[in-house]
Amino acid sequence: MLIIPIKEGENIDRALKRYKRKFDKTGTKRQLQLRKQFDKPSVLNRASFQKAQYIQGLRDRENV
Repeated sequence: MLIIPIKEGENIDRALKRYKRKFDKTGTKRQLQLRKQFDKPSVLNRASFQKAQYIQGLRDRENV
């Protein structure tokens, strides 16, 4: 659970902004989206392999 201490006389909008920033940094939203639907392990492996190929291609182009 995220706890955001509010200082005396602080604007509620500013506190909400700090809460949202902290929520994004913890990765909670990303985890909830990933758990919303099941992906087969083969699909996850293929995606990671394609990502590795893309990154390697970028590095190869940079070195040439």
